[in-house]
Amino acid sequence: MSGIESPTNRQIIDALQRRCAERLRPLSDEAVFTYIADAVYMERRRLQTDRDDATPEYEQRLKAAARASQQGRAAQERALLDLVGVYAAEIHNRFSEKTYSFATRVLPGALTRLLTAAQPTQLLGADFDPTSRIVVQGPVDTLKELAKTHTLVLTPTHLSNLDSPLIGYALHKVGLPPCIYGAGLNLFTNPAMSFFMSRLGAYTVDRRKKLRLYKDVLKDYSVESIGRGAHSLFFPGGTRSRAGTLETDLKKGLLGTAITAWQDGLESRRASPEILVVPCTLSFALVLEAETLIEDALAAAGKARYIISDDEFSEARTVASFARRVLNLDASTYVRFGAPLDLLGNPVDAEGHSLDPAGERIDRRAYITDRAGTVIRDAQRDRVYTDRLSRQISAAYFRDNIALPTHIAGFVAWKLLSSSHPRLDVYHRVLLGREDCWLTRAAMLRGIEQVLSGIQRLQQANRIQSALPGGAEAVLTEALARFRGYHKIPALSASGDRIQVGPKLALYYSNRLVGYGLEEELS
Repeated sequence: MSGIESPTNRQIIDALQRRCAERLRPLSDEAVFTYIADAVYMERRRLQTDRDDATPEYEQRLKAAARASQQGRAAQERALLDLVGVYAAEIHNRFSEKTYSFATRVLPGALTRLLTAAQPTQLLGADFDPTSRIVVQGPVDTLKELAKTHTLVLTPTHLSNLDSPLIGYALHKVGLPPCIYGAGLNLFTNPAMSFFMSRLGAYTVDRRKKLRLYKDVLKDYSVESIGRGAHSLFFPGGTRSRAGTLETDLKKGLLGTAITAWQDGLESRRASPEILVVPCTLSFALVLEAETLIEDALAAAGKARYIISDDEFSEARTVASFARRVLNLDASTYVRFGAPLDLLGNPVDAEGHSLDPAGERIDRRAYITDRAGTVIRDAQRDRVYTDRLSRQISAAYFRDNIALPTHIAGFVAWKLLSSSHPRLDVYHRVLLGREDCWLTRAAMLRGIEQVLSGIQRLQQANRIQSALPGGAEAVLTEALARFRGYHKIPALSASGDRIQVGPKLALYYSNRLVGYGLEEELS
């Protein structure tokens, strides 16, 4: 497997303990004490509710760390390194060439059927063509060439727990190398899924662990993996987008691990130290977990639970129902790879050279090294670069977002419903009774026509993409068919010349088009 080394647990533990020791070295005694005290306190607090994790062995390690916190610095450092070993072994899953080879033959068809089958018989239909359903777009040939000489870091939008296997399929479909990626511990509870995920590049992330030490170990694991040449994937939005919006406030911690790995590679004179970031925008006609996600976004009003473990994806029966009923025969799922960026946020050419705003080549290494080529470590400077990179990734999301009929119809329905109830805020609007959620078909068609005109102008300016079946009538017809396919209370449903709106889901799907100024198109 080109680019991916598969280190043993022992190698990973040694590497992460070494990184932790280097991080501890310049700290004061008080800072080391605070570090271990935080680890003990946060984990003991968590284990009061997560009793399944309170194994005798782990509790003994925490007790040892608590005792060490009252002893000298040497004891504290040993206890911290011991915990690093525990977390490193938990996180690391070895990539398997054999399993990957098998899975790339078997899983693509199964995944495509899961995402796009319209009838139960198609799940096993021998004549079903999986390649005709999931559309992969973007500069794929350029990325394939760059992957031979650069380590790629994919940064996709995040809507569903289906995202990671979908991207894995897309990579295989177009001949790009697989990526390692962090997957929530809850996704490993199914033994069969766990077996494949752990050997297809997934490493384990336990989002219940809030201690600083664990977060540092995760970052070190990312640095180590990228530095070893493992093409990587992580969702800079953090978790699935609860409201269905494109991510603008990106988490910069993991993005920062790439620039650290780059500097490590230059210092150690690795053969291929260069790292590029590839934004990736996923567009779904429907999202399996939409009902739970928008409920969570509304209920928490910006204070969403960090992880949802009881949504639609957690039930195999629900996933199977989704597979049978959700989509029709045409393509409804899009993976669009964006133009690659360097770690400073600059675009690059087909050979990976960084470009300035005028399109001229620049030496990106000069921004982190002195005249002799020695790397200068500067955390504040690197944060500035990472901030710029995150803004460029977010801009790529908007540029590569694909407007689909469900997004457009949901957007128009929500705006018209809002205009009908101007005195209600969003939280009261989503609670409207069904009798208050009717729109005329004529009003919907007028609104869709206006939004289509806006999308056309945006697309001409390369600010959005679209995949539409035709004019307003075709968009509304397709959206109604799709919404009828799965959700218990559809975002939209038709009754004669009237359209009934399911406000929560209409809001969710409309949010995919927020941020483009399309509201101004509706008169």
